[in-house]
Amino acid sequence: MDKNIDLVLEGGGVRGIGLVGAISELEKDGYSVRRVAGTSAGAIVGSLAAAGCSAPKMVKIMQSLNYRKFRDETWLSRFGAPGKLASFLIENGLYKGDYLQKWIADELEACGIKTFGDLRLHSSEYGLLPKNQAYRLTIITADLSRGELVYLPWDYHKYGLNPDEQSIAVAVRTSMSIPFFYKPARLGGSTLVDGGMLSNFPINSFDEPDEAQPDWPTFGIKLAAKENANLVPRKITGPMSLISALLDTAINGHDQRHLNNPDTLARTMFVDVEDIRSINFDITNTQQERLLQNGQEAARKFLNTWNFADYKKKFKNS
Repeated sequence: MDKNIDLVLEGGGVRGIGLVGAISELEKDGYSVRRVAGTSAGAIVGSLAAAGCSAPKMVKIMQSLNYRKFRDETWLSRFGAPGKLASFLIENGLYKGDYLQKWIADELEACGIKTFGDLRLHSSEYGLLPKNQAYRLTIITADLSRGELVYLPWDYHKYGLNPDEQSIAVAVRTSMSIPFFYKPARLGGSTLVDGGMLSNFPINSFDEPDEAQPDWPTFGIKLAAKENANLVPRKITGPMSLISALLDTAINGHDQRHLNNPDTLARTMFVDVEDIRSINFDITNTQQERLLQNGQEAARKFLNTWNFADYKKKFKNS
């Protein structure tokens, strides 16, 4: 159990290959991922990791992916600028997200995984977990209708659904529903979007408040060069800058509270994503390779100083 870990992955669109780079170093160092939680791109990479996909295979999958196909236009958005505006107003998104969902479904099926029931935990090591949380994978999304963060498959019962029967690919697509970019997802009458709108780095997903000494740590992988990367001063000069600041605060404010915690910093890897934007679906092979290498470098730097015994002594009550 010395090398068991739970893993939390930040969202970040095409920059998710940086997550794969970090995971490849963890795997090389002998770590075994028991549970993984992720938002958006973190949900994509996390689903592959939970399905048992090796790091070298994940690298090949991500490098062979044609990211441009992620921009699968709605029937309205095909009619130039007027059609895109109509799609924006009627469909609430420019792109369908169908290609993304089919792609991850095919990759997971190649690993023998389709539904959350395929990733249910049965080990006695997780005997204290609530039954609805006994899964290898947790995908985070945001329910706009309920106004809350949703953890799938944990929260399917709120929608009257059997979690074991639910498609992982659909859940990933739901977590990737970038507002106005992709059409929102629907679940039991609710409208759901990218979980990053409420928590892009849900580092506390597996934390147990009453657990003084965890059997193994939870590592976080964040797509930022340093812990205060999102703390950029914003000058409010008018309505547009106000809206932009409101969105940035909504997305980053919740997670920044965790990053101000020394406990979180001690177990988080920070991957430098340089100036690559999350929705840059024209990303070049060179940029992908840099992200992969940056992820590997971040993990190596982290592992060079990580010591679980020291961590527990410093942050957990004995």
